Amino acid sequence: MDQWMDKKIPTIADPPVYKERDFMDSPLVQVEEGPKLKIAMQYPKLGFKNGEARCFLRKEVAEKLQEAATLLPEGYALCIWDAWRPFALQEELYYAYREQIIEEFHLEDLPEEEREKAIGAYVANPVPDRDIPPYHTTGGAIDLTILDPQGQVLEMGTGFDDFTDKTRTVYFEDVDGEEEEKIRKNRRLLYHTMTSVGFCNLPSEWWHYSYGDRSWGYQNKQPSHYRGIFSLEEV
Repeated sequence: MDQWMDKKIPTIADPPVYKERDFMDSPLVQVEEGPKLKIAMQYPKLGFKNGEARCFLRKEVAEKLQEAATLLPEGYALCIWDAWRPFALQEELYYAYREQIIEEFHLEDLPEEEREKAIGAYVANPVPDRDIPPYHTTGGAIDLTILDPQGQVLEMGTGFDDFTDKTRTVYFEDVDGEEEEKIRKNRRLLYHTMTSVGFCNLPSEWWHYSYGDRSWGYQNKQPSHYRGIFSLEEV
């Protein structure tokens, strides 16, 4: 673990719309809490009517998540904020956050295609295409953080779904200060814990990791494994 604190998080470009795919038949499974894994799904708490309180992931993703949790220091645990999303929630999030993102990043005057691409770095456009789906509808994407031995969230520099430049995973890599150093080390702990077992990070969100979806496929130069699952009725 100590060696990870000195290992920088690499700067990675935001993924494009990646279309290479070789879909596999993988069940969506419910993830249960344990000593090293806590479930705290955020969207029901935030009042989204389509928020899912249960944590679902593809079988391989859930197994890798358990593997990552065992790598944390004694007393620490992964805390899941979001995992598989129904398509209805993706639509709800997009329209709830779209104008906030446009305002925060001054996207008003961009051509529509460029504006939608910039918005998509933070909340995927709910295009109902199961072959090129929003990340979280695949069951391959997770939003998470780390809890300390007292059950408190480690300081990561921003909260969940805080749409600013500070949410970019590498933001604190080159920022000086005692508090900034603590944040940098905490983000590195999360990043290297997750990537060491095969996850990849979405560069615009320090909390977002994935395995088998199209973001993962693009970064690993492999076809994506998972189609979109838009409701539990499809499982």
